[in-house]
Amino acid sequence: MRKLPAAFYLTDDVIHAAQTLLGKLLVTRFDGLYTSGRIVETEAYNGVVDRASHSYNNRRTARTEVQFGKGGKAYVYLCYGIHHLFNVTLAPEGHPLVVLIRAIEPVAGIDTMLARANKSSPDNSLGRGPGNVTRVLGIHTAHSGDSLQKEISIYDDGYVLPPAEMGVSARIGVDYAGQDALLPYRFYIKGNASVSGPLKWRT
Repeated sequence: MRKLPAAFYLTDDVIHAAQTLLGKLLVTRFDGLYTSGRIVETEAYNGVVDRASHSYNNRRTARTEVQFGKGGKAYVYLCYGIHHLFNVTLAPEGHPLVVLIRAIEPVAGIDTMLARANKSSPDNSLGRGPGNVTRVLGIHTAHSGDSLQKEISIYDDGYVLPPAEMGVSARIGVDYAGQDALLPYRFYIKGNASVSGPLKWRT
């Protein structure tokens, strides 16, 4: 396996990055516990021009400031006061582009994942949906701003996704973004049981 280098995260092409991250392994190492999952669903957020982005119109807050830094860090925020959602930051400093990791297919550390999810046996829901991604991998808002070269990292293990097997759709849960809610910025591996969202989008 090869860890994605720091240079990977400096791209200003958030669409290409969201597509390229499909099939990569998201790995965490916390307190001696190793877990990993194959990324099977992503969403791109195109910064200051994207109404669905937290940084739309150069909106800067204590929470979003990490987006404006140099790419290659975790951006983790709390959704509905419950779910910790993990994003990858991209681009040079001042360009707040991020990719949300919406789903993973569990690969390693399954017992640890089950314990974190309070499950007795694995099923397709273990890494389905961005809230479950962070739950089973042990990622929390406290990790926001962490480098993706340390405890949280992404690897290329040689998996190749054929272009015909990549699905594309509008993003989920961003109706507030008006016309930007219709942008085809969600990408997923067709037929993978861990992909979240309505079944009608799994084409």
